[in-house]
Amino acid sequence: MNVKIDDLNWKILECLQKNARESFANIGRVVGLTPPAVAERIKRMEDQEILEGYFAKVSHAKAGYQLKAIITLRAFMGKLKPFLAVVVDFNEVVNCYRITGNENIVMEVILKDQFHLEKFIDQLIQYGETRTHIILSNVVSNAPIVKKDMALKLKP
Repeated sequence: MNVKIDDLNWKILECLQKNARESFANIGRVVGLTPPAVAERIKRMEDQEILEGYFAKVSHAKAGYQLKAIITLRAFMGKLKPFLAVVVDFNEVVNCYRITGNENIVMEVILKDQFHLEKFIDQLIQYGETRTHIILSNVVSNAPIVKKDMALKLKP
């Protein structure tokens, strides 16, 4: 279902993506609407599932997880469906995507240390071949989704 998003809603979405806890009054000042009008538009976007939720961003490092990694999995024959059933129970996995290509799965995981990584990989290898990439730093994180013609152009 393709929902049309008008310019005011795009501006509201931009505000919410910067700070999901922003008040309706502050958003209204930015976009030129009253707080009740902002609230109604946000409610409508929630009902249309344009806005899927609101989340807290937690520092993995400050929460006690020294490592963040991307792990790809190339599932063995007949092991993809069993893996998909259990991956939701792995506390280490913060994001998991089923993809096309040689690998079937890409996971973003958080781990306490290299020993935790080793144990986690030991759990995964029964489902397929893994490749691990340790994340050194974030270059882009949670970039906002913007209207195509509103996106800033990079200067050469």
